[in-house]
Amino acid sequence: MSRPSSPDTGAPDRGLKHAFRALRHRDFALFWSGALVSNVGTWMQNVTVPFVLYALTDSVAWLGLAAFLQFTPMMMMGALGGVLADRFPRKRILLATQAGQMIVALGLWVLWISERATPGSIVALMVVAGVIAGIQLSAWQSFVPQLVPRESLLNAVTLNSAQFNASRGIGPALAGVVLAVSGPGGAFLINGLSYLFVIGALLAIRSAGPVLERSERRMAGQFRDGVAYVRRHTGLGLAIVMVAFAGVLGAPIVQFTPVFARDVFEVGEAAYGFLAASLGLGAVIGAVLLGGYGDGIRRSRLSTGGLLAYGAAATLMAAAPTYAVGVGALLLMGVAYIVLASALNTSVQLLVAEEFRGRAMALYLMAFTGGYPIGALVQGRIADAVGVQATVAGAGLTLVVVAAVLLSRRDLIGTLDNDEQDRIEPTLSVTPRATQAAAAAAPAAGN
Repeated sequence: MSRPSSPDTGAPDRGLKHAFRALRHRDFALFWSGALVSNVGTWMQNVTVPFVLYALTDSVAWLGLAAFLQFTPMMMMGALGGVLADRFPRKRILLATQAGQMIVALGLWVLWISERATPGSIVALMVVAGVIAGIQLSAWQSFVPQLVPRESLLNAVTLNSAQFNASRGIGPALAGVVLAVSGPGGAFLINGLSYLFVIGALLAIRSAGPVLERSERRMAGQFRDGVAYVRRHTGLGLAIVMVAFAGVLGAPIVQFTPVFARDVFEVGEAAYGFLAASLGLGAVIGAVLLGGYGDGIRRSRLSTGGLLAYGAAATLMAAAPTYAVGVGALLLMGVAYIVLASALNTSVQLLVAEEFRGRAMALYLMAFTGGYPIGALVQGRIADAVGVQATVAGAGLTLVVVAAVLLSRRDLIGTLDNDEQDRIEPTLSVTPRATQAAAAAAPAAGN
């Protein structure tokens, strides 16, 4: 595994003072800052929607249904998003999708202040948001390598995840205050306005990105080429399978925080906001540690260790006897999540050739976003039948078992550590011109 090194000593740059080194690159710093503000608003909305639905319906199953109907379109649109990210400028895609998400958020605000909000209308707008997000995700993830040099990629991926999870910490905590003071309308409005920050950052970014060949093949054929490419390479396939398990078993737990807050710990809105924020706060702690020391650890160890800790923390959450223990469990889960997600994302980014990046990231993100609604729907129904604590305990223990199996297969998990892109030759329907253009753009990726 390659490590960034000090220009003076040649030693790896390790330690907390290097945890934020990717922010030294102007374009990445702009993107990161704008995304942080926007995602704070998004997470305010993400915890407000289940809060409102649970208040209107008093049903855990409705929470699972809402997540299913939001994230299933996200998964289904992932294939289109991946192909578009390999055909058109990713910056242009992001500008269009961010504007669309802003319109949805303002639509939720109008519904609420006009007193016309119903469970059905709220879920309908979340479906629209899911469609837009599905188109956006591959371009977002594929955009990051354009903003930093190769040796800073793990740090950039970690910081990209960190800002998302910092917003997961700040947004719910802020939402708890806003819900108590001005109600759901305030949270929806703040989210709508927050998109202006990331749109402004995108307009200020100078990086043009790689020059990609406009394939004459139809989009469906291009996506099939991407699937075949991923199937040929064990490391890519393994990363996708692992993130799918995390999506099915681990991600839906966040949907249960209002249930734990009200029915298990018996706390109010502000305490609910902090409980929901704990997962993101833990991820920020994990991001700082990973940014400072992660380059000295194999990605195979990071990913399996993260999966094991994620399952253990979920099991602890299920058995938490008090609110304080529940907060601690979610903090640990956040640390584990950032380690797992960053290691797997970086493995995919380093293994894949540039002309397949959008489609490979689409498959990776479809596995996670597809696993989430399926897991949320199934776990929501199970929780209505046997209780939320038993459901979360079962999911956590299953993750522990999966991690243990992977730890016993060193030959398999070791495929995540290969970071030589030239070992994976893009042989599927790629013209020589496209290959040459991508190679010419690669050295300028950090400019």
